[in-house]
Amino acid sequence: MSDDIKSNVTSADHWLRLAFMLLFAMIIQVAAAVMWVVVVVQFLFALFTGSDNKNLRNFGRDLSVYIFQIWQFLSYNSDEKPFPFQDWPSDKVSITQG
Repeated sequence: MSDDIKSNVTSADHWLRLAFMLLFAMIIQVAAAVMWVVVVVQFLFALFTGSDNKNLRNFGRDLSVYIFQIWQFLSYNSDEKPFPFQDWPSDKVSITQG
């Protein structure tokens, strides 16, 4: 085994990132389920009232940004860990790539 590979395999940084990736992989499953609840409730709200709910719309937007941030971290497009390691996404947060 070359020295570069050996140092990569034994690097604590890679294993720590794996631990965070597993954590966020679980969180994204919960977030996706919550998003489906928001979708259904928003549809029912619009069906019965004739318009969507602004609070649900804003929460759905923020949650979708959060899910995007998790995917960015999981796919190595970002080294920044999402919430709770940074602020919860809000309308002031823009989606940035790379």
